[in-house]
Amino acid sequence: MFGWITSVMLRRSIRLMNEGDIGPTLSRYSDNAVVIFPGDHSWGGEYRGKQRIGEFLRRLVDAGIKFEVEDIVVDGWPWRFTVCVRLTDSVRDPDGSVVYSNRAVIFAKSAWGKIYYHEAYEDTQKTVEFDEYLARTEHVTA
Repeated sequence: MFGWITSVMLRRSIRLMNEGDIGPTLSRYSDNAVVIFPGDHSWGGEYRGKQRIGEFLRRLVDAGIKFEVEDIVVDGWPWRFTVCVRLTDSVRDPDGSVVYSNRAVIFAKSAWGKIYYHEAYEDTQKTVEFDEYLARTEHVTA
């Protein structure tokens, strides 16, 4: 039951983020959480604390990235659990053509409903190519 509730809450947060509202997703993080996004590209790095994580989430939304959840796995108990989310992320240009598409796995540790550690794994070469697309189209990349 706990895994199901967690899955429903995460899917709702991601759906709202796809609609431009980062609030529910950001509220899932503890004040001192860390998000790690590996890779040698403009998105890569460690984002520590809610403010930095919020800036990262806002940048994802502003770039037009949409997420589609494929699977969510929850292991543990409310006081300490692990969540893995497999998803696709993509961006379409104004004509509707896909200009970026990737698959990712998010590994997160949480306690009492607050994520304190989040690491994302995806094809970083595709992320570099997306950076290049953004530079060519003069898209704002904060």
